[in-house]
Amino acid sequence: MTETTPDIAVIFGATGGIGAALTRRITASGHYGSVLELGRTTKPGFDLTDEASIAAALSAVAEKGSIRLALDATGYLHDSRSGPEKSLRDIDPEAMARSFALNAIGPALLFKHLVPLLPRQGRTVLATLSARVGSISDNRMGGWYAYRASKAALNQITRSAAIEIARKRPEAICVALHPGTVDTGLSRPFARDGLEVQSPDDAAERLMAVIDGLTPADTGGFFDHKGLPVPW
Repeated sequence: MTETTPDIAVIFGATGGIGAALTRRITASGHYGSVLELGRTTKPGFDLTDEASIAAALSAVAEKGSIRLALDATGYLHDSRSGPEKSLRDIDPEAMARSFALNAIGPALLFKHLVPLLPRQGRTVLATLSARVGSISDNRMGGWYAYRASKAALNQITRSAAIEIARKRPEAICVALHPGTVDTGLSRPFARDGLEVQSPDDAAERLMAVIDGLTPADTGGFFDHKGLPVPW
């Protein structure tokens, strides 16, 4: 009898608000033989600024089964040292470099080491959490230079990866997703009156509904939590 390789789901950034909610949602669905949670404090763990840790974590993941769902729920907007810029005079090169390291370069390295592990046949979804503010054509307020630019870079990385993936894995789907404003430490300080704020569990439910409805024709796209395309 031939042993069947189990289908697995992997959540990067699983210790964050949205990541933890996505993990709960995916586990409850029962669609995967195993749901693996990866973060800075998990075992195996990874650091987006340390490529060796990413490679090691994914090598361990590959031994668990066939990756059918990979969600990048990492992201950086602010910390105790810096926050979103209101104007050009607020730009700090170190803070901007950190935004690109965590929002663009780190996810690109995840793609680099993850894509070769994806199955060649069958449906597989690779999704990264971007942000509507990364849309250039949707930018009507300005500001938030580092976050906007780094998420725009992530969108371009995702688009290019989708094209490359499709050459050898025609049934695979690679997309960027906008989760909306979620009540987490990342977004909470910037929620405005009149803005819809979702709980992490509600956001996870919406995102999974979008993911479940994706087809290979959607690969390379950018969609919001309602399944609507977001302009680049």
